[in-house]
Amino acid sequence: MTTSSTMSGPRPGGPEAAPAASGPATRGGRPRAGRRLTLAVFLAPALLLFLLLVVAPIVVASYASLFKWNGFGLPENFVGLDNYTRAFADPVFRGDLVHGAILIVLSLVVQLPFAMALAMLLNQPLRGRAIYRVIFFAPYVLSEVTTAVLFNLVFSPNRGMGDAISRLLGAEAGAIFADPDTVLFGVFLVVSWKYFGLYMILFLAARQGIPRELNEAARTDGAGAWQAFRHVTLPLLGPTIRIAVFLSVIGTIQLFDMVWVLTGGGPIHASETMAVTMFQYGFRRFEVGYASAISIIMFLLSLVFALFYQRLVLRRDTEGALTTQGGPR
Repeated sequence: MTTSSTMSGPRPGGPEAAPAASGPATRGGRPRAGRRLTLAVFLAPALLLFLLLVVAPIVVASYASLFKWNGFGLPENFVGLDNYTRAFADPVFRGDLVHGAILIVLSLVVQLPFAMALAMLLNQPLRGRAIYRVIFFAPYVLSEVTTAVLFNLVFSPNRGMGDAISRLLGAEAGAIFADPDTVLFGVFLVVSWKYFGLYMILFLAARQGIPRELNEAARTDGAGAWQAFRHVTLPLLGPTIRIAVFLSVIGTIQLFDMVWVLTGGGPIHASETMAVTMFQYGFRRFEVGYASAISIIMFLLSLVFALFYQRLVLRRDTEGALTTQGGPR
């Protein structure tokens, strides 16, 4: 009995167990406060920049949009929501909404499928495919202003290379930015040339992340190339497609600099976007209150689309990511 009681050791509730119980408290005391201090130190600069460059401009624009203000001095002539009602009653602004919708549809129907098809092609064992990838991605490296100036030179009437080639074919490409019926499609051509390389790289990276064994198994089961792409590759590209659609829509809503350099929104507002109209009223006509209202409308459109898109479309992708992060390590 004596030997068994000696070897049984101290009981869990005895005084010897006190240091062990104080261990977690020690780990959760000062070190936890140190981690919080470290997070605060590293997050403070980014949070400060976010407040100054994102939150503060939104607050100032929201306040200015309630006034009839020319941008000089302090806003005094309070008009409430008149600037917003004026925007939706303005045929030019309603035309901007239509132009944005047309560009979004063209991007989703033409640009993204073309980028995906090119990515699938460049995923094949082609000779020199690395060079092709660099060539197709190169336009994305150029700035929007440089791209617009380049295409202005290409389609310059009587001087541009595109105009000369079109004349040989019996067309007039130089008038593409001067004709109200074709200018919007010309803008879409330039935007697609600039950005399709980005989407091509996204689709190509996603395609290379799909295990080769899945397509080989589909081929073994008798599926053809199109059936394997439709039932195996395309569903696995779903997350990348949804992200590409999101980027395309948000980028189109905020489209400004390329359109401004290409056409200035003309002719007769045929290629004008919301951002161009905002710039015209804010920096040309000095109606800063009305321009601020347009900027808030753009912000709300982007925010509402982002929230609904994440809630309805990206919900499965984000839930999968959170499940993966929260799983056992």
